[in-house]
Amino acid sequence: MSDSELPEVQPPAHLAGLTGMDLVRRTLAEAREAARSQGKDVGQGRRAPLRRRAPGGAGGRRRWSGPGPDARDPQTLGAATRDLAQSRGWSAQVAEGTVLGRWRSVVGEDIASHATPTRLSQGVLSVSAESTAWATQLRLVQSQLLAKIAAAVGEGVVTTLKITGPTAPSWRKGPLHVSGRGPRDTYG
Repeated sequence: MSDSELPEVQPPAHLAGLTGMDLVRRTLAEAREAARSQGKDVGQGRRAPLRRRAPGGAGGRRRWSGPGPDARDPQTLGAATRDLAQSRGWSAQVAEGTVLGRWRSVVGEDIASHATPTRLSQGVLSVSAESTAWATQLRLVQSQLLAKIAAAVGEGVVTTLKITGPTAPSWRKGPLHVSGRGPRDTYG
């Protein structure tokens, strides 16, 4: 069938006299109005947002996932372990372990080569410096260290630092102790 053999379709009477883009605009406006009267959401010049059903919900199972993220998408190992730690209530312990495990990357090579974290308990991080000079320097930059730790593992995990130098031998032996110099006062 050629174009000349096709029957000519006449527009409805209310659209008579309109041609080209005016006819298209008027038809589109009528279609939108009909959709609104049926309770459908139709945007002006945009696609209406899709109403998605939850998988396995009352409306049946969804057959497509769409372009956005979905619960069925593959997850990274880090995201899966973070979700597991949050669901089990292990987030605080994981953050504490991160401070001790990633110490070198958190504070930097220079500080990590001269100071070692020894214990983290109730927000107090005990750090042992290799010399008294390094212990003094770390005490001076304590606020910067706390800021670096908070940026790496989160606010509130480490609240204070307890910085100690190298340990000296103790003369104190046993559970009982006499104040003062004790037996050393007879040395000479």
